[in-house]
Amino acid sequence: MTQETEILDDAAIAALSFEDALARLENIVRQLESGEASLDSSINLYTYGEKLRNACQKRLDDAKSRIEKITQKADGSLAGSPFDS
Repeated sequence: MTQETEILDDAAIAALSFEDALARLENIVRQLESGEASLDSSINLYTYGEKLRNACQKRLDDAKSRIEKITQKADGSLAGSPFDS
């Protein structure tokens, strides 16, 4: 039998840390892969998983936009430049 997943609303999802959202997403994947959930439950889990995936992706995109490479100029001073993926 699979473990029941508590479905959070959008505000609660946004309040999760990246790690917590990812752990919930991994749990959903395990439940869906087990094949033990009913069709309706699987649809609900998939929809919730998509919300969690979007939240994780947003966190990653936000972090990427803040990351700067530190480079040293010829004069020895440090300069930041945008992160290149």
